[in-house]
Amino acid sequence: MPGIHFSGSRRLRRRAAEPRSKLYAYNWLEGISGTDDYDVVEVMFKNTRNGYFVNTSRLPLKIGDIVAVESTPGHDIGRVNMIGHLVKLQMRKAGVKETTQLKRVFRLATESDLEKFDEARAKEHETMIRTRRIAEELGLDMKIGDVEYQGDGGKAIFYYIADERVDFRKLIRILADTFKIRVEMKQIGARQEAGRIGGIGPCGRPLCCASWMTHFVSVGTGAARIQDISMNPQKLAGQCGKLKCCLNFEIDAYTEAQRQLPDKNQTLETQDATYYLFKSDPLAKLVTYSTDKKIPANLVTIDTRRAFEVIALNKQGVKVATLQTDEDVEAERQSQPVDLVEQESLTRFDKSKKKKKKGKEQKTRDQKTKETRDQKPKEARDQKPHKEQRKDGREPTDRKEQPRRDQKSRRINPGQSDRQPQQNQHGEGMAGGNDGSRQKKRKPKPKDKEKQSTPEG
Repeated sequence: MPGIHFSGSRRLRRRAAEPRSKLYAYNWLEGISGTDDYDVVEVMFKNTRNGYFVNTSRLPLKIGDIVAVESTPGHDIGRVNMIGHLVKLQMRKAGVKETTQLKRVFRLATESDLEKFDEARAKEHETMIRTRRIAEELGLDMKIGDVEYQGDGGKAIFYYIADERVDFRKLIRILADTFKIRVEMKQIGARQEAGRIGGIGPCGRPLCCASWMTHFVSVGTGAARIQDISMNPQKLAGQCGKLKCCLNFEIDAYTEAQRQLPDKNQTLETQDATYYLFKSDPLAKLVTYSTDKKIPANLVTIDTRRAFEVIALNKQGVKVATLQTDEDVEAERQSQPVDLVEQESLTRFDKSKKKKKKGKEQKTRDQKTKETRDQKPKEARDQKPHKEQRKDGREPTDRKEQPRRDQKSRRINPGQSDRQPQQNQHGEGMAGGNDGSRQKKRKPKPKDKEKQSTPEG
């Protein structure tokens, strides 16, 4: 049991002022009701196991005292968790009748009692490991979650988890012969296992089953539907694999709030269209209507008061112009959030610099294009009246007159070959047309040289 590892005489008592997680019960009747008013006390053991015992010796017990109580067989060690009339209310809640024969409180735990208890607690982990191996050898489909020794060490409770019914009669005989104790098997669920291990929930707080819950109530998917929670198994399940216990915490508030909402099948008639209920927010008392039954179209959100007003007018045969009133439209406009980041951009200064750079570049380009436009006509005027200059500095002749000059040159020099270009006074060929250019590029063949030496007949 958490918090029962003590040593020395100081460990005999622990007062209620010290918090003990789920084992701590606030005595709101302290100073008003005690063991003198009601002689039954609640004692807590390991793994939230508790029991009710009669204080026949009229011991002055207080919350947090370590006591030795009656067990079968021998005695057990536990902590007083509740006294006075609070125990009477707790027994009524747990379904324990006052006429039930209860076991007794022997005494406050002594040094020898606590030493035996510490020796027994030291065996628990080793016993659990060996029991798991034995169950695996027997082929049993079960998991040994924890082992709890009794205060005197004569009995042990084995907590196990199993999905189906398990026949562990052979296992009990083997465990009794191996550890020389009396064996009790107790099945626990996945929620009790998660509470024993502990952890952090998706809310960021310690698990409820590990911090304060001692009794578990069945949770159904109807609780999620009433609260309009998405039916996603991964979000609805806790670390134990079952539905979260917190789904039952607010179900009563949602059930009461849904009674004040209009019927789901009730439609609202306006001059333009017919509106169907799309979704509702019971706690905020807001309902959202759509012009289509299946898809969200032209959604309008109004409060329940306005919805009942429209329903009453429709029953009288009056169709309203719009579902929202002017006050609702103004309130919705004012409630819209303002994004300050959009108003003041982080790059607002960079944009202004880019614009300035772009303006300067555009001005320089415009000036260059204007100068080129002004210079182009002057150059064109200067070039039009002048003819192209040749390499030798002479004025070029027209192409139409060039073949005639070639014919005259052939007549003047009859011994010159047709393929041999005519040479001017500077020694350059003056062949006309395209043939002259080709002959200038090609080298004369030896046959052409022989023809040059022989005069034409």
